[in-house]
Amino acid sequence: MPLEASAGPRAEAMARRIAGAAERAALTPAARALLDRAFRLAMGPRVRLLADDHHPDFLHPARTALILLEDLGCRDPHTLAAGAVCETLRPELAVSAAEIRASLGPAVHAVVAAVPVPALAGEELLEQLVAGDHAARIVALAERLDHARHLHLRPRAEWAAFHGLTREAYLPVALRTDPTLARRFRWWCAMFERRFLR
Repeated sequence: MPLEASAGPRAEAMARRIAGAAERAALTPAARALLDRAFRLAMGPRVRLLADDHHPDFLHPARTALILLEDLGCRDPHTLAAGAVCETLRPELAVSAAEIRASLGPAVHAVVAAVPVPALAGEELLEQLVAGDHAARIVALAERLDHARHLHLRPRAEWAAFHGLTREAYLPVALRTDPTLARRFRWWCAMFERRFLR
């Protein structure tokens, strides 16, 4: 699946970076192809709706997949592909469930469907995160972590609520899921509060 013509050189460079990381991780050719297809699928709405390829949301799919692949050592192709197409913050940039199922298969769709969307989960977010299987939890955490890392580039009015929800729901799940994610979330929550909220 090619990137849309207007995707630009940054998207193509990121596609090459993902391919290189997948090759270094010794993913099978089929797994590498699935991850590439997922990234290109996820870029469709972003190319159409984001005029600036430096917008913090533009390369979010790739960064989430790279957190899973490089930081967490994930090698499951369905989990990696789910990370690339998962979008819980901006629904207008999300790939539809039907497209995910048709292009990437039911296994990828099942992981994405198990990742809770905070705006829909409401007060049940923490419970839904805890109830998810390992694949859904690490995708949810990696995706949130990438959004968190770019929060300072979003409107200031969003900062306190995003930080509070991350500290109250995602940090506890990270602490019980993966030591690398626990360390990253703990550091980010403390750093962001100290630097931007006090």
